[in-house]
Amino acid sequence: MIENKTLNFLKKLNSNNSKEWLDENRSDYNFAKNNILAMTQSLIDQVSNFDGGIEKADLDPKKCITRLNRDLRFSKDKTPYKTDYYIVLNQKGKNSSSAFYYVHIEPNNCFVGGGVYNPQPNELKKIRNKINNSFGEWHKIISNKEFEKKFPSGIHNSGILLRSPKGFDDDNPAIEFLKMKGFYTQENITDKEMQSNLVLEKIIDYFKYVKPLIDYLNDAIEE
Repeated sequence: MIENKTLNFLKKLNSNNSKEWLDENRSDYNFAKNNILAMTQSLIDQVSNFDGGIEKADLDPKKCITRLNRDLRFSKDKTPYKTDYYIVLNQKGKNSSSAFYYVHIEPNNCFVGGGVYNPQPNELKKIRNKINNSFGEWHKIISNKEFEKKFPSGIHNSGILLRSPKGFDDDNPAIEFLKMKGFYTQENITDKEMQSNLVLEKIIDYFKYVKPLIDYLNDAIEE
């Protein structure tokens, strides 16, 4: 579970986003990071029980979480630190193009899901082609009653084209999805739930139901 002390650290960092403050509160930062790393290891262990790709990847939890330091090179916002963490379980590494499981940890804004957020043009083309060529399989995954129950907000995206992508007609039965620039699920988890002893079980339950989507997307990307 995520400790209250971890969420409080992120909350305070949001109000005191400076190197000086972080240096003065280094012990709280170390506590929060270790707490998140411990959860990450537990997630890796449990996902490995039902996803052979994650099991074979032998993931290092330190390489599955986002860094606290922000990349300031091209940003007008010069605050040095992020005030959230992502846990990303990707069979080919956090920064690969493969579909992944994820948990977002931020006070009053925690959520969980899986898929691909913003695939590069080559991967996006492959996914669109697969959805077009096997729309029945795609529809079966996302219209599964248990999937819909677990992910009532459906498939999220990182953007939608105004027009049909090149090579696809407007009357294509899959056009709603072919216009998307990303394909992932996202459902909220309350802070109270994140601090519960049952949160690991809850997250793993989400991951089990999103696995068919992840497998489908990875099959497309790896073709």
